Parts: sequence; structure tokens; C-alpha cells
Amino acid sequence: MITPRFGLALLGVAVLVSSLALVHSTHTARNYYTVLQRLEGTRWYLQEDYSRLMLERSTLASPHRIARLAGDDLVMRAPALTPLRVVVVGAPH
Repeated sequence: MITPRFGLALLGVAVLVSSLALVHSTHTARNYYTVLQRLEGTRWYLQEDYSRLMLERSTLASPHRIARLAGDDLVMRAPALTPLRVVVVGAPH
């Protein structure tokens, strides 16, 4: 049989242990929340950077820009169509 004095001591220990567990879990939750906030900030920054890079990529790959660079910087031009000959397979020479 448990004496009242022993039961009271056991109850006190149980309250102390549960309060320490509560403090520990609260501290852990706050730490996880801090990590979550940092990761969300990093994700937001990376998403913004990705969007900026996609816009830059589409600007650099625009057909108008490519044609201008080909003509101005590389001195390229469209081929003349007059010297072209169409060869039909099976047609007489």
C-alpha cells in the first residue's frame, strides 16, 4: 500500500518532470519555428532570383535580338534564293 507521504512525493516528481518536458517541447518548437522562418525567407529569395533569371533568359533568347546579333555582330545574312535548285527524286535530269 502507498503511504500518503510517498504518494505526495511521487505526485510532486511527476509534476516536476511534466513541467520540464513542457519547457523542453516549447523550446524545441520555437527553434523549429525559427528554422522554418529562415528557410521560408531563403525560398522566397531563391524564387525571386529564379523569376529574374527566367525573364533574363527569355529576353536574351528573343528572336528579334538573335536576328540583330546575327546581322550586326556576326555579319550573317539570309541566303539568296536564286542559286537554289530543287531536286525531285525520280524526275529526269
